[in-house]
Amino acid sequence: MSHFDYQSSYRRNLPHVQPPGAIFFVTFRLAGSLPQSVVAEWKKRRQWLAQLAQTNPSHYARCKQNFERYWFTKFESILDGGTCGPLWLSDERVADQIAKSLHYRDGKVYRLDSFSIMANHVHVVLKPLQLSENVGLRNRKNLQSCGVPYHSLASIMQSLKGFTAFKANRLLGREGEFWAHESYDHYIRDAEEWRRIREYVLNNPVKARYVNNWREWKWNYSRV
Repeated sequence: MSHFDYQSSYRRNLPHVQPPGAIFFVTFRLAGSLPQSVVAEWKKRRQWLAQLAQTNPSHYARCKQNFERYWFTKFESILDGGTCGPLWLSDERVADQIAKSLHYRDGKVYRLDSFSIMANHVHVVLKPLQLSENVGLRNRKNLQSCGVPYHSLASIMQSLKGFTAFKANRLLGREGEFWAHESYDHYIRDAEEWRRIREYVLNNPVKARYVNNWREWKWNYSRV
């Protein structure tokens, strides 16, 4: 069980509206890194949860929290074990490209707090930055009409995943889907939760028994 509560779950689309100044914990994984039977069960349960929101709202909130906690923990256990699907991120060329891409966007569209690149998934903590005047007028109007004067998390992840998928596929000499469509995002509420999540991210390689200390993992990063 993790040391923090999960308020979001794996989903295809990240939120279009985000609190001003929000910091997010995001996890994205390789396509095929979870068994199809597990994904199918998750989708079935998610549909049931969506129906519950309409039929029994008072019961929905508690079920939603339990649902998210259970499935995040289950997915993490499978991903850390690396028992299903490709492990392309274990290729140092690919991991290095992803690390460079994460750092490249630091200070441009987000503040990068920490990340950990595992064999089949990536954890990252980031804070989307405010829109600058050089952002295209059309994009700025679209985002501000949603009440978001910041770079949207959805656009950040679309750009990051799209670019790294292209680069990684070229390095691996392959074509096709690289990242899974579903990502996980969690809005961090306060400094204490930020600390706990940062520790969770950095200690992921330790939990997976890659290293004994998080500082030994080449593909870990922490701003502080």
